[in-house]
Order: sequence, then C-alpha cells, then structure tokens
Amino acid sequence: MAVYFLNLKTFGRSGGSSAVSAAAYRAGERIQDERTGRTYDHTDRRDVLHKEIMLPGSIEGADMDWARSRSQLWNAAERAETRINARVAREYLVALPVELDAVQRLALVRGFSRELTERYRFALDLAVHAPRDFPGSDPRNFHAHLLATTREITAQGLTVKTSLELNDAKRHSLGLGPAIHELLYVRERWATVTNEALRDAHIDARVDHRTLAAQGIDREPYPYIPRAAFEMERHGYRSAQAERLREDYRARIETRLQRDAVAGAGAASNTAAAANTTAAPDTAAGSKRRQTLEEIRRQAREDWLRMRQESVKASAANSPAAAAGQTREWVDDDHLSR
Repeated sequence: MAVYFLNLKTFGRSGGSSAVSAAAYRAGERIQDERTGRTYDHTDRRDVLHKEIMLPGSIEGADMDWARSRSQLWNAAERAETRINARVAREYLVALPVELDAVQRLALVRGFSRELTERYRFALDLAVHAPRDFPGSDPRNFHAHLLATTREITAQGLTVKTSLELNDAKRHSLGLGPAIHELLYVRERWATVTNEALRDAHIDARVDHRTLAAQGIDREPYPYIPRAAFEMERHGYRSAQAERLREDYRARIETRLQRDAVAGAGAASNTAAAANTTAAPDTAAGSKRRQTLEEIRRQAREDWLRMRQESVKASAANSPAAAAGQTREWVDDDHLSR
C-alpha cells in the first residue's frame, strides 16, 4: 500500500551543517564550499535517478545560468548569510509511491516542486533517489529530496528571506498566519497531489497526512530512526539512540496490550457479576497487589467459566438433558482454553 511520508528539516550555521555539502550529497556531485574551502565529493553515487534546479516562473526569461549551476547556487546561498546562527537551506523529504512507475513518480514530484517554487519564490534543487542497494534496505524506498534556498531568488540574485523564514510577529504584520500553517498546508498538499497521481494511474491505494488518531487508527506509530543512527547501524556499528527508540516502541506496545487486557478482563468481570447474584463483595480498593498480565487472563477465563456453570445449573432445573450437553461443552472449552 502507498505510504505517506513528508519530513521537513533545515540546514544552518548553528548546527554546523553546510548547504553545499547537502546539495553535493543529494545530487551525487563534487562541489567545493568556497566559504570553508572543503570539497564534498559524492560522484560515486549510483542511486540518483533525476536531478534539476527549479526557479520561479517569473524569472524564466532572465539570464539565470548561475542559479542553474549547483555549485554557484549553493555557494551563493552560503555567502548570502552572515549571522553565525543563520539558516541557509530548507529541505522537504518525501516518499514516492512504489505503485507508480518511474515516469509517474517524476511527474508527481516535479509538479509538487513547481508549486513550492511559485508559492515561496525560492530556488529548489530536486533530486530523486532509488532505493539503496545494501542489506536491510527497503526495495520500495523511492524518495525525493527537495532542497530549497531560504531566500527568494530574482534576476538580481538571492534577496530577502522567504515568508517561511519569518517569525510569527513579522508574518502577522504582513497579514500572514502563523508559520505552522505553512507546514500543515504543505503536508496536506503532498497528500492531495499524491492521491491525484494514484487516481489518474487507476490505482486504488491512497495516502493520508493526518495523525493515526485523526484517521481512527488505534495503534502505536512506528519509531522513526534518525539518519545518523540508521547509517551507524548500516555500517555495522551499534547505535544506542536507535536501540532506545526501538525499546521505547516495544514498551509502548506492551503497555497497550496490558491496558487492552485489563479492559477486556473488566468487561468479562462485569458480565459475570451481573449473572452471578451470589458473588462476593469487591475487595476494598487498593488492598490487592497489581495483577500480572497472565493473572488477568486467567481471571477473565475463570469468570467466564463460572458464568457458564451458573447457566448449566439454571438449565438443570428445567431440562437434565440440556444440562448434560452444556456441561460437556464447558469441559471441552476449558480444555481448549488451557
């Protein structure tokens, strides 16, 4: 089935990241960062299916060769920022439906990228990747990186910060809503265009950007393993962070199972109590120790069996034959329950 995934991250000076490095890695190219003098060489990558730089339609007729050069664009983005905590780039990482073919996947993400460039007037560096070929990788993991400048781009170069980068006070003064609304819009929009692509391809699968709770799905969300931890494990090293996240996930599953078991046992006990008018009064609250999961299950089974016995006794007064039949059924059920 189609999977929804859209993750937004930023690259900035405070975190020690480089937009030049990010662009070189995603495009599988060799680029020198003029600010630091470091060279990033990822020309050995073989999983880059498509790459291109998109610009707003308003400057299509201008001489923008510099912006279509990956090295020049991202070095310009680095030069444009002077603050030590400046945000230099913003990335949208999206999962592409495996149900679509290569042409359909590319058309989907190119259309979405075009919408973003027109909405925010930034330059966007698109790279589509195939699933990685190494043990443990998912062969369905077609995805795309949409790396965008944090400044609007014009024929004169990179200018003011995009509306995405403004704080809420500044956005309010311009008549814009809180910045979180932009993220919510983009998440919903990706789901919409993905479902449109699936529908046009006559594929029944659909994606949903909403939370599991909003969708009415009662399960724990799968753990998200950060890339750094994932890469450590891929190269044969242990990652304490990844192990902790998986352990937290297992603990949430166990807690949910115990909660469901308690709820089920409570429902069975209530039913048995209603049928058995001679049941002993409840023990005072807090006087019992907490039951284990196995004890809860055993108690629920015993309550159910006691209810069946009461039913047999009631039937015996009216029909001995029926009582014998019910007794036999109770024995068989008890044997199977063990």
